[in-house]
Amino acid sequence: MSREENTNTISAQLIDIFENVMKMEQETINRESHEKLSITEIHTIAAAGMEELSSMSEIAAKLHITVGTLTVGMNNLVKKGYVERYKSERDRRIVKVGLTKKGKEIYRIHEAFHHKLGATLIKGMTEAEKKIVRNAVANLEEFICQECRELDIM
Repeated sequence: MSREENTNTISAQLIDIFENVMKMEQETINRESHEKLSITEIHTIAAAGMEELSSMSEIAAKLHITVGTLTVGMNNLVKKGYVERYKSERDRRIVKVGLTKKGKEIYRIHEAFHHKLGATLIKGMTEAEKKIVRNAVANLEEFICQECRELDIM
């Protein structure tokens, strides 16, 4: 296989993997939680995090969206019972959000899905092979981050 054919094959595989992971992620989480959430709602819950309350601007930055866009989605998650809003005692203009028990369950299922994905990728590999995969993934991540910075979306 030529270098170009190899690159084209890998590119096609990456596209298929990305699309299928998104579908599988949503379906897995919805089946395990017995809920009906969009992938955007799932990622919003993940960005809110488990540990402490987050501001809307912090979550929007993690998702690379505007606070206005996030507000629409967050309103739906509040209505569905996954997220609660808290106003700061010191400054009532500051609104923080945190996951409810129901939201934390989605978060846990989502994290488990991602862990299984990573573990499956390197299953049965030697340490040397795992290092090659880590390097390849780091190269891809570096490229994506650079492109996003140039497009001003990060």
